[in-house]
Parts: sequence; C-alpha cells; structure tokens
Amino acid sequence: MSWLSVGLTAYLILAIVNLLDKFLVDRVLPSSKSYAFVACILGLSLFVLAPWFLVWPGWILFAFNLLNGAIFAIALWSLYEALRRGEAARILVLVGGLTPVFSLIFSLLFFKEQFSRGQWSGILAILIGVFIIAFLPQHRSYLSRVLRKLKFSPSFGSGGMVIAVVSALAYSLYFLGTKQSYIGQPFLSAFIWTRLGAAIFVLLFLIKTDNRKEIRSIFSPTRSSKNKFLVLLSQSLGSLGFILQNYAIFLGSVVLVNALQGTQYAFILILSTILAVLAPKLLKETFSWNIMLRKGVAIFIIALGLYLIAF
Repeated sequence: MSWLSVGLTAYLILAIVNLLDKFLVDRVLPSSKSYAFVACILGLSLFVLAPWFLVWPGWILFAFNLLNGAIFAIALWSLYEALRRGEAARILVLVGGLTPVFSLIFSLLFFKEQFSRGQWSGILAILIGVFIIAFLPQHRSYLSRVLRKLKFSPSFGSGGMVIAVVSALAYSLYFLGTKQSYIGQPFLSAFIWTRLGAAIFVLLFLIKTDNRKEIRSIFSPTRSSKNKFLVLLSQSLGSLGFILQNYAIFLGSVVLVNALQGTQYAFILILSTILAVLAPKLLKETFSWNIMLRKGVAIFIIALGLYLIAF
C-alpha cells in the first residue's frame, strides 16, 4: 500500500470523525465539556503501553508534558464548543487553516525561525481562505427556503468563530510544545505523558456540580447504548486516523503527507453537503450552491497555502 492511499484513507477517516463529533456535541452529549472529559479520560488507555514505551523524563520535562497535555485539552474542548455553536465545515476549516499560521508566527517570535517566500505566500493564502470562510452568509438562501417547505431544511446555527480561533491558537501552542518535547524524549513516551496532562486538566471539570451531573449522565444506564457506542466509535476512529496519518509519514514524505491535509477539508465539504441534503437535521449547515462554491474555493486556497508552507 502506497503512502498516498494510506494518507487519503487517514484524512477521510478524520473527516468522518470531525462530522461525527459535530453530531455528538449537537445531539447526544450534554455539553462540550462532557465530551472533552470523555475524550481525554479515554486517552489514558494508552498507559497500557507504559511497560514498553514509557520513560521517566525528569521533573522539568514531566511538568512540561503535563502542561502541554492541558493545552491539548483546552484545544479539544474549545473545538467541541465551536462545533456545537457553528457549522462543521466552517469551524473545521477555520481551525485547520489558522493552526499552521499561528504555529509559524510563534516559531518566528520565540524560536527565531526563518521562512521562505513560498511559506509566507502560504500564510497569505491561508488567511485569504479563512477570510472567505469567516464572512460566508449565515442566512437561508432561496434554495434552503424551498427545502424547508419540503421539510428538508437543515438546522442552522451561528457563532463559534471566536472560539474556533481560540482552538487554533491552543492547537498551535500544543504542536510547538510537542515539537520541543520530542527533542529530548522518545515519541511514544512524550505522547503518553501528555495524555496524562490532558486527563488531569479535565478532572478540574468535576469541581462544578453541574459538570459532574452532565458527565455522570453520559454513563447513566438510561442513556441509549447506541449513543455510548457512537462516542466510543468516534474516539476509536480518531485514533485509527492518527495512526494511519503517521504510518503514511513513515511510508513517504512528511512534507507531502502534511500537504495532503487539504483533502480532509474537501472530504468534510463533500460529506457535509451530502448530509445537508439527505439528512438535514443531523448537522447545522447553511446550504446553497453559492455558499458551497465559496466554501470549495476557500478550501482550495487553504490547501494551496498548506502545500506552500510544507515546502
């Protein structure tokens, strides 16, 4: 199997996971906090690998790993909250597009890294694509009003844009932190320690009584076993997508695999459009041909920007 087929499979799976997460935070789980709690606690399952891969890094790196894990939890929590408030395609493209931009800016400010003209062009392209996404109209088009009369109108949502920016900012800090962690630690060991940091952070959610009730309700015997299965399915598919993404990097070039990430946004656009027509109640997507065209143009520009940054 080639790196290209593995990479495309990984990004298709991750696109499905993104949309499934959107459905879960909208329809199944009581809040984004409860989903972030479940996701980060399930991340502790990686400790089954501890006897073979976990290495004590020393107190300084240990504290750094925990802090980095907490930042990851914040990024995940804010992503789920943005998905709960806004459209899946819009939010995910914003987060995915702004994260590398913030990463490059922080690298320039704190690590004095130098970038080529192509990389700066990539930043500009991503910002243009993000600008297009940010100012897409929220109102219903004529087509969507017709679909509504036919009882095929999607459920619309608004907001989440600022929270999506916060998520992208947190993800960029997390990725920069992991880059520094991997310099002095084995990959799997550092990754496992960060999962512990994420789990410790979300335990703080339990301090508030309302949060405890929401989280407890997820595991309630009265809750549908189908919903519990969807939560586990989303987390399992997310782990599979992550593994395949890294396996594609193993088989091929990390530059090319990262540049291929633009296909994830294309998959999200295609899948969300199909769901907006066939199952409009599942996702809060504003459907019109004009908006779909503008989303497609924005995704293409952002994918081009990611490609230029990768090189």
